[in-house]
Amino acid sequence: MSRAKENYLIQAGKFTLKMGRDRPTLVMGILNLTPDSFSDGGRYPGKTAALDRCLEMEDAGADIIDIGGESSRPGSDPVPVDEEKARVLPLIEAAAAKVSVPVSIDSCKPEVARSAVEAGATIINDIFALRQEGMAQLAAEKGVPVVIMHMQGRPKTMQANPHYTNLIDEIILFLQERIDFGEQFGIARGNIIIDPGIGFGKTVDHNFEIINRLDELNKLGAPILIGPSRKAFIGKTLNRDVDQRLMGTAAACCAAILKGAHIVRVHAVREIKQTVQIADRIRWGRSRPEKF
Repeated sequence: MSRAKENYLIQAGKFTLKMGRDRPTLVMGILNLTPDSFSDGGRYPGKTAALDRCLEMEDAGADIIDIGGESSRPGSDPVPVDEEKARVLPLIEAAAAKVSVPVSIDSCKPEVARSAVEAGATIINDIFALRQEGMAQLAAEKGVPVVIMHMQGRPKTMQANPHYTNLIDEIILFLQERIDFGEQFGIARGNIIIDPGIGFGKTVDHNFEIINRLDELNKLGAPILIGPSRKAFIGKTLNRDVDQRLMGTAAACCAAILKGAHIVRVHAVREIKQTVQIADRIRWGRSRPEKF
């Protein structure tokens, strides 16, 4: 098992992401180019509207923009490769040329990820954690950072009956195995980001336990990304619809930051950026995290 580190430098193309002690928590803005995503599906039809949203998120303080073309909500079905490419590639190419932050491709398909990287994406966000044949080889070949996420089951069935004997130990064991797998294919250890998978094969209680014990993932020696934005565990707790979960999302992000998160993945970038600034000040005990 790896030992915890205090600081991380991840090179995403021409961008250097600095994370760790006394450094600001990064905000990853979500853009789903899908008709059926649980939150923003169908909200940005056409490349122009989607690019405007990317620029808006950058202006709001996004440090990374994560673009996806396949819904991973509970019960969702896979999208054909060609359809997913058609959704994401025009925007990735346009966004990579216009925004001044890294663009990430949210896909578990190696064919989609390859085309996205060639179009300008500099991070791969893989909810299947390199389990699709060819993804590890691609990440190693291209030398791009990759987010590996824990998920019990698949999106179609993952919320049917999530069960764990020891939730955090099982997540850590899974992520360590996937880190080792990636390294065997040549992915640099410094190019791996971990995600415990809030809402992916987890009950409401599981999600709260993950946030409460998030600091235990530090033993894996990799930056931690967490994505609680607008998810069902917030809605069920507060009895709020998807578009009424901002305050719950802000609370979850704040708690996750205080427990060790390095990146928060969210829809409402402007509002959560303010949450991050307050949480970072509490976490580090000074008016603003220090820079290099």
